[in-house]
Amino acid sequence: MDFWTFFPIILMFIFFFLKIPVAFSMLMASAAYFLFSPNSMDITMMLQKMVAANSSFTYLAIPFFTCAGVVFNYSGISRRLMDLAECIVGHMAGGLAQVNIVLSALMGGLSGSANADAALETKLLVPQMERLGYGRAFSCVVTAASSCITPIIPPGIILILYASASDVSIGKMFTAGYIPGLIMMTGLMILTRFVAHRRGYKPSRERRAPVKEFGKTLWGSIPALFVPFGLVMGLRLGQFTPTEAGAMCIVYALIVGFFVYRELKVSDIIPIIKESVTSTAGVMFILAGAQAFSSYLTWERLPNIISEFMISSINSPLLFLLITNVLLLAVGCFFDGGAAMILLAPLLVPAAKNLGIDLIHFGIVLCINLTIAGFTPPFGSQMFVTTSIAGVKIEDYTREALTYIACMFIVLMIVTYIPDTVLILPRLLGMK
Repeated sequence: MDFWTFFPIILMFIFFFLKIPVAFSMLMASAAYFLFSPNSMDITMMLQKMVAANSSFTYLAIPFFTCAGVVFNYSGISRRLMDLAECIVGHMAGGLAQVNIVLSALMGGLSGSANADAALETKLLVPQMERLGYGRAFSCVVTAASSCITPIIPPGIILILYASASDVSIGKMFTAGYIPGLIMMTGLMILTRFVAHRRGYKPSRERRAPVKEFGKTLWGSIPALFVPFGLVMGLRLGQFTPTEAGAMCIVYALIVGFFVYRELKVSDIIPIIKESVTSTAGVMFILAGAQAFSSYLTWERLPNIISEFMISSINSPLLFLLITNVLLLAVGCFFDGGAAMILLAPLLVPAAKNLGIDLIHFGIVLCINLTIAGFTPPFGSQMFVTTSIAGVKIEDYTREALTYIACMFIVLMIVTYIPDTVLILPRLLGMK
């Protein structure tokens, strides 16, 4: 190893601290290596790998599911899910905060993106929470924390990225995400109930929703609730691939929006396309930067070196999982979750496989880790989304976030060291 082996890593972190966007930081650091290092391959090879990776059939699921999430927002499906969540938990202490958490779990089957969920719920719920006496910083923290649930419940984009990077079944990853997502939701609800009692945050409604009102709201939400069920059954029965499932979700959302709820208008099509293209471009550009950086790592054989070191020095799967958690929580604070997944999965999966760790279980641990990092100061993406929209100072957010970080870490440890929380559902469906 020489100076050029670590030069791109040093340069990338310099760019980070200069507040250059993640995608540009990785691209510029990689380009500098391939242009100037005497040991590197031709830079055109790096460009070819970037284009080839982003042109894969698997990654086509990302724009499809992103577009589906946008259509759900325009079609009235998201609003009906919020009404359902309010009927279920609005009577509890800290009612709107509980609605915020449950809505993120319901949105998991629709949007698949933590940042999209955080932005939507900050706009929808934070102003209402503030009117009812909730602190604005607390409202942002609950929104950012609950958005961590969304990518873990299918069709989370980070699940697709891990499956692609580690060559495991996307269908199995989708199925494995439900129970960990519900555990995360339960943990956040318990903590929120405790905080609400201590601070005197009132419910959003005086009493539990009457059976008639709940039934009416549930009936109106059935078309939205059918999406995750149809997604899993379609994949389980082999009716479509995960990529085709994204396209099916778009078609289904359009039909519901135009003909069932009748809230979607022809004039909404252009804004939907613009929003979908903008959101997809951001994700794919980060993936391009990650692929460029991955080319440098592969050329220098760093994945092999790290994997061999971990295999030779760590003999315990439990210790390996603990070290992985600490590493990812630290790295995830600096990287976008998708970029970190593309970079780190190839480094860690060979070692996990050699230690006998189930790769589906390992994948969910990685996904939860990197999603939590997006909620955590100082560089978490959900933190920036919620605080920028709501106008909250980072230091106020950080004070409120400490107890929620502890809660998320406990959930992470449960999922890490009780593999059946991840694997039981795929086994019951005959997918293991």
